Amino acid sequence: MPIVVDIDVMLARRKMSVGDLADRVGITPANLAVLKNGRAKAVRFATLAALCEVLKCQPGDLLRWEAEAPAGE
Repeated sequence: MPIVVDIDVMLARRKMSVGDLADRVGITPANLAVLKNGRAKAVRFATLAALCEVLKCQPGDLLRWEAEAPAGE
C-alpha cells in the first residue's frame, strides 16, 4: 500500500508505549496495532486528530505516501 504509517517513529520519539497511546487516544490496543502495522483500510479523522493531539504532531508526521514498485520488481 502506498500510504505508510509512521506511528512507531512518533512513539519512539515520545518514549510512549502502544498501550499508553491507545488508552490516551481512546481506542483498543488491537485497533491501534492494525493502524500502526499498515493493515488498516481507513482511519477516521477524529482518530487521526486524537493521535496528533496526544503525540503533539501533525498528520504528516504519522502518514506519508510512498510510490509502489512496478510489478515484477
